[in-house]
Amino acid sequence: MSTSSAPATTAPAVRIGALTAALLAACIAFQLNASMLSPVLVTMANELHTDQATVGLSQTLFFTAAALFSLFLPRLSDIVGRKRVLTGMIAVMLIGSVVAALAVNVPMLFAGRIIQGVAGPVVPICLLMLRHEVRDPKRYGATMGLITAVNGGIAGVDALAGGWLATNLGFRSVFWVIAIVAAIAVVFVAVWGIESRPSDGVRMDWWGVLPLVVSIGALLTALNEAGKLAAANWPLVAGEIVLAVVAFAVFWALESRIRQPLIPIPHLRRRSSWALLVTTLLTMTGVYAVVNGLVTSLAQNADAGFSMKPDVASLAFLTPYALVGWLVGPFAGRLAPTLGYRRILRIGIAGSVIATLIMALVGVHSLPVLIAATVLIGITYAGIANIMLNGLGIVLSPPDNPGFLPGLNAGAFNLGAGLSFAVLPVLQVVGSPSGSSSAVGYSTGMLLGAAITAGAFAVSFLIPAPVDSAAEVTAPDATPAGRRAEAR
Repeated sequence: MSTSSAPATTAPAVRIGALTAALLAACIAFQLNASMLSPVLVTMANELHTDQATVGLSQTLFFTAAALFSLFLPRLSDIVGRKRVLTGMIAVMLIGSVVAALAVNVPMLFAGRIIQGVAGPVVPICLLMLRHEVRDPKRYGATMGLITAVNGGIAGVDALAGGWLATNLGFRSVFWVIAIVAAIAVVFVAVWGIESRPSDGVRMDWWGVLPLVVSIGALLTALNEAGKLAAANWPLVAGEIVLAVVAFAVFWALESRIRQPLIPIPHLRRRSSWALLVTTLLTMTGVYAVVNGLVTSLAQNADAGFSMKPDVASLAFLTPYALVGWLVGPFAGRLAPTLGYRRILRIGIAGSVIATLIMALVGVHSLPVLIAATVLIGITYAGIANIMLNGLGIVLSPPDNPGFLPGLNAGAFNLGAGLSFAVLPVLQVVGSPSGSSSAVGYSTGMLLGAAITAGAFAVSFLIPAPVDSAAEVTAPDATPAGRRAEAR
């Protein structure tokens, strides 16, 4: 293995500051594709002369594409260069934004959104680049927290700006703004990005990529279809699940035989891999649809909830949720090397469980309590747990294949989001005597979310200590023999 640039143990502060600005610009450009468009769907449907369900499919296609490209682009960046791959991804996203902005019909919009999804693994690749240059654990943790907190939204301003632009200038203006930000990000990364290529000389395992992408793609399709509830095509769901299992079996068989596999099977068997992936999957399943689905739906429900308008609901719930996550993230990252990634993660997950229980038991009947609980989950999940899960994907990844675990972890985030919307809204409807018009159903869905998140808390105790975490390398299990035992 060779590296294209030397370890940045003494990298100047100006160099690291410029790199951080470039990576932050890249993450913001990608995040706008998700959060800025949420309040624009109605306008898009009207201007393209279609219905909201059809336009909503464009979101599904975007997130599915993002999940699939996240599976292998981080590993490709190890081989051909992280700066090169990141610059290429943002440039492709820029093209997709222009296509969507010029869309004259739904298929053209779909094409633009799929192209934008190529940039799915922006965050893990940015963190890998940052990790290569920033060797001080505390400095890395704080910067990681700042960059990763973008996942929760750009301090809530993005959704509000998207709604204002769509209302006053039409939905195409939103895509033009995204394109402009993407263009700025491309320039920043090209000028200030620092190349690293830890797996130079290794061949990319495209044979392994194909069945893995088919497997995860089929599973995501099944989850999206199941989320339609009564309108779902259940034979299709079953068929997609069978396809996912078969494709994954083929992937497993191939990876056991290929000389330089995409994901070495011994790495998958390690607790540092599967325990983190399961924790991420369960955390996202338990939390994501609670905040982004049940809470916003309850706020707007005239019978069971508080009859708020969509823009007011976003301002009351999603904006403070994103804002507190943005503020807390850098502090959580800064504390991780001192107190330990796993300890901070458990604090975040436990806090998310408590916040969800408050929502389910009290918040469904009290607007101030519901808002307060949403702010709390913004602190505990968006500002803490989300940061630690992303960070652990970097620090637990093996040196000989640093891109594999961040890529799979990104896939776990997306799978968890899809599973969350496939499960929690179902229980919301089934658990209510009066369907979705009863607060009982919302409470039931939230309680299930709390139970799943509690499961994530339990699994998190199986995650081994990162070998280079300042707070954890001195733990009893952090001796060389202990680290080898924990990794198995």
